Amino acid sequence: MVTPAATQDGAAPTAPSGADAGAHRALVEQIDQRVRERVRAEGVDPQHEPGAVRRLAEDAVRLHDERSLTGQVARVQEPGRVIAEVVARVSGFGALQPYLDDPEVEEIWINEPSQVFVARRGRHELTPTVLTRAEVSELVERMLKSSGRRIDMSQPFVDAMLPDGNRLHVVLEGIARGFSPVNIRKHTLRATRLGDLVDLGSLSAQGAAFLEASVRAGLNILVAGATQAGKTTFLNCLAASIPGTERIVSAEEVFELRFPHPDWVALQTRQTGLEGTGEIRLRDLVKESLRMRPSRIIVGEVRAEESLDMLLALNSGLPGMCTIHANTARDALVKLSALPLLAGPNVHAGFVTPAVASSIDLVVHLGIDHTGVRRVREIVAVPGRVEQGVIETEPVFVRDDRELRCTGGMPPHLERFARVGIDVHALLAGH
Repeated sequence: MVTPAATQDGAAPTAPSGADAGAHRALVEQIDQRVRERVRAEGVDPQHEPGAVRRLAEDAVRLHDERSLTGQVARVQEPGRVIAEVVARVSGFGALQPYLDDPEVEEIWINEPSQVFVARRGRHELTPTVLTRAEVSELVERMLKSSGRRIDMSQPFVDAMLPDGNRLHVVLEGIARGFSPVNIRKHTLRATRLGDLVDLGSLSAQGAAFLEASVRAGLNILVAGATQAGKTTFLNCLAASIPGTERIVSAEEVFELRFPHPDWVALQTRQTGLEGTGEIRLRDLVKESLRMRPSRIIVGEVRAEESLDMLLALNSGLPGMCTIHANTARDALVKLSALPLLAGPNVHAGFVTPAVASSIDLVVHLGIDHTGVRRVREIVAVPGRVEQGVIETEPVFVRDDRELRCTGGMPPHLERFARVGIDVHALLAGH
């Protein structure tokens, strides 16, 4: 295994090659075996006691160097690196740990044992890390053990949350050709509030002020964009603007939302058990959330029939927000009008399209530019009207070549802004 060890600046140094690589690997495996024996003997929990594992690794390296004085073994040339690798193998996630620790890495994926990729700033690169099938299987098993989820012939796909908040996705071999591909989407917290997005260049100050006012006024907001466009981060920042006097109930496939709020209940789905029972779907959570006296609901992402339950909740006067995969704000509304039809033959477009128009107030569309920077491309208002099956929209903010600018369009429900003391005309005029 060629393992990049983290340096002080966060970069991975060039790994040894040839005979040196073989000797290094053999040494690491020897130290690893001794540490695991001590872990079992002392009853140490590797994932919850990494400090104890590091102490055992330091002791093992010291004892190895003492033996080298007799000429039985070679001296450890890079003790710090060996200790870090052994701790990563025993307590962390092995060769992937340096990438998990690197704040610049946004996502890690394994197409096959010899192909480990990472994404930095929206761009991906092939790493020098080479694994074996057994090592990948061990890593996946360790990750799933901490999440309480499983993958097998009856459940060939798995979405799981790791202890550090990163999201794991695995597809079983057989569904995927030749190998079980692994994706780890890291929870890189660079923004917690709308103001942070302004500092990052993703949003204008006026756009942030408008969205914060819209959240306070109780408008229903749909966040749209492609994969990795920053939808969950944006949803977190919107949710951070919800007044502390309101009660929030959120529903997600796996826990990803993280925002400060004093009265918040977070729900996530559950897989079918070994007996084939016990599954909790996202639409079950949306229905259940309505029984929990929410002031506002948040759905992490709608992909299928749960969109119907969300629309019914929003149509009852309960404010909320969610995300959806779409190429434009217009596409997001079209898609949201189609997804509820998956709920059954009794659901038809004649009901769904007007429900979308009356339930969604704003659509925020996100994108990634050619430099890898995530930006808000448009903020579109939905007045609530439908003409010949098409939902009317009105752009409020549109990004040109340089910035996100206000178009002069107005959001719906101006009375809600006035109710919380916000002059939306002055806000959009820049006063």
